[in-house]
Amino acid sequence: MSTRTRIVTALITCLTALPAWAQNGIDQRINDAIRPASDWVAGIVFSTFPLFGVDVPFVLVWLVVAATFFTFYFKFINVRAFGHGFKLVRGDYNDPKAAGEVTHFQALATALSGTVGLGNIAGVAVAVSIGGPGATFWMIVCGLLGMSSKFTECTLGVKYRNEYEDGTVSGGPMYYLSKGLGERGFPKLGKVLAVLFAIACIGGSFGGGNMFQANQSFSQLVSMTGGDTGWLADKGWLYGIVVAILVGLVIIGGIKGIARVTSKIVPLMAVTYVTAGLIIIFMNLSAVPAAFGAIITGAFSPEGVAGGVVGVLFQGFKRAAFSNEAGIGSAAIAHSAVQTSRPVTEGFVALYEPFIDTVVVCTITALVIIITGSLDPNVSGVQLTSNAFESAISWFPWVLTVAVVLFAFSTMISWSYYGLKCWTYLFGETRATDVTYKILFLVFVVIGSSMQLGAVIDFSDAMIFAMAFPNILGLYFLLPVVKRELNEYWADLQAGRLQKFE
Repeated sequence: MSTRTRIVTALITCLTALPAWAQNGIDQRINDAIRPASDWVAGIVFSTFPLFGVDVPFVLVWLVVAATFFTFYFKFINVRAFGHGFKLVRGDYNDPKAAGEVTHFQALATALSGTVGLGNIAGVAVAVSIGGPGATFWMIVCGLLGMSSKFTECTLGVKYRNEYEDGTVSGGPMYYLSKGLGERGFPKLGKVLAVLFAIACIGGSFGGGNMFQANQSFSQLVSMTGGDTGWLADKGWLYGIVVAILVGLVIIGGIKGIARVTSKIVPLMAVTYVTAGLIIIFMNLSAVPAAFGAIITGAFSPEGVAGGVVGVLFQGFKRAAFSNEAGIGSAAIAHSAVQTSRPVTEGFVALYEPFIDTVVVCTITALVIIITGSLDPNVSGVQLTSNAFESAISWFPWVLTVAVVLFAFSTMISWSYYGLKCWTYLFGETRATDVTYKILFLVFVVIGSSMQLGAVIDFSDAMIFAMAFPNILGLYFLLPVVKRELNEYWADLQAGRLQKFE
């Protein structure tokens, strides 16, 4: 029996055994076992301080302050490089001889598939239901600022990546933290931050990037097929196995396989969701001016929902930061695989990630909810968005369901790559470590679909945002490196020294 056959046999055995484990109450035992650690980590990561009567998580301030500082430090790079970034995305400067595994467009699609997801559907609904229409304004502002964070971390991801003789690459915060801070004279700090980031990313990949996606997409599918009394209601394990097989078929091909799939799925799901939203907006075109009026006035109204201006601002910033993950560092892992010899080019491409995720997709979700009059204090999350779609056309929730499933699937395959790169950073880049991680990831797909693992998901969400602490701290140290790369490239661009490729 070959090694590959033994691996597949072992995986099938594990997957088919999971439903029986679930029925024996293993999910509750796992919850009970991990709850103390979950509460402890979440308590640290999401620790709050009072600001004008609103409890604001420190991690949110950490992310937003950094994004604002980077925007000013690079003289509004999010605006002045926007046009050139589009030329890079469409392939004007793709160098086929440069190191890397994927094109600029494929790298962007892979990173987008990890961020455009349930946060754009459920998260926005939460922000608007709590913070009112004004939260949308601050969500857009946070998305625009987050573009500068993505520019910074993705430039460094390419700058300090490892390039191997077989043409593969490995990059991301764990590499620019260890190597970059070593160059700056802080090798020990860099190694500690890199390890902390890798551990947090692995935890996040199994939970928020995997189990949560499988769980929520299954819940949406159940709600559309008869609810708790429908045929699918108690078959989360079956859904999980099917999704695990599909995910496995993609991730076994590495970043090239992931990039090929995401470069097709991301445009499809984005166009599907955005088109559905635009149809509803055009059907209610007369209500759009009033909706924008409510967004602007609500953003600055002292009588705003959930604590006035600060409360509305907080809700908008929170959902935008949690959706586009600017400053978290995850996207830099995908972008570092790009085929380029100029690191800053991928920083320009990365500008589009928060813009598409937050400024475009999240705003459309918010507008649909507002103009259809679907705001209801008793309804939130995916259900609120679904109600808004259904109020326009009865069968539109099925469009939303397709979008949710595609979003979840693409998020899982992208986060599998993030977690894998952090796993191999800690345990070595060998075939054995590669296969071990992928098997574990696929097992967690089924666990997320068939079990109620609240503590595990809470823990993993905290781990995802824990990634921001070592990542942003390292970014401050490495800003001069990014500025040097930017200035050199910008001078070449303005002097016409850059070569275009057909």
